[in-house]
Amino acid sequence: MRIVVTGGRGMLARTLLRTLGIRHEVVPVDVQEADITDAAGVNELFARLRPETVIHCAAMTQVDDCEAKRDLAFRVNAEGAGNVAAACERQQARLISISTDYVFSGKLDRPYRESDPAEGAQTVYGQSKRAGELQVLANCPGALICRISWLYGPGGPSFVHTMLRLADGSRPLLKVVNDQHGNPTSTLAVAGHLALLLERPEIDGILHLTCEGDATWYEFAQEIFRLKGISQAVVPCATAEFPRPAPRPPNSRLEKARLRELGLPPMPDWHAALKQFLALSSS
Repeated sequence: MRIVVTGGRGMLARTLLRTLGIRHEVVPVDVQEADITDAAGVNELFARLRPETVIHCAAMTQVDDCEAKRDLAFRVNAEGAGNVAAACERQQARLISISTDYVFSGKLDRPYRESDPAEGAQTVYGQSKRAGELQVLANCPGALICRISWLYGPGGPSFVHTMLRLADGSRPLLKVVNDQHGNPTSTLAVAGHLALLLERPEIDGILHLTCEGDATWYEFAQEIFRLKGISQAVVPCATAEFPRPAPRPPNSRLEKARLRELGLPPMPDWHAALKQFLALSSS
């Protein structure tokens, strides 16, 4: 199968290239090959490459930058996604579009289900990604949208890489936020399930694709250091101690109800996925 991956130089795309490239022809494309805000350029590229599937990873993901550059965020995350979807529909290519937990308000007291209304996003990033989801569904009705969060993977950048860099022995303690809850998720786990989804072309709509189990950033950091055998003191703190331009959601947890309904294997537990990633990155 010929698969085009947009955002081809990003962390998830790099993992997809290595993982899916074993069985498929994977063609990474980035802004150097096609600017997704240029509808004609995307159409021309897809007409030339003739993909059977497009995995749309390209996005403006710098959450704080999105607050300062609202128009650009919507051009990339909303209009860009719509352009990719329209080009897929024109080429009769299946579209798997990557989205985020930020489309929700983050205020619910339980994990968000695929059936929950995606409304009340608190950031420009989340608002623009939700607008992108709607454009994808409108322009390519058979598309599959996969929401992920708290992502880390080979090469980074990610929270895991940041923690390991900060634990260089120069800091007696690290303060890490303990009032935000989410599902730490490995790009390796996401790629593994995307490989399964490639074999199920009938699946469309919205699917949550984060690792099982949840943690706070503080708990996540503790597990990173435990698995690496690093003696780094970590103390919990509140989000309010680290004010940012874009508010961070207190609840990023996603329930994987549709995976069960579709008879697909569950995502790995986040502890096991982190252990696998750290073992591989050390080898």
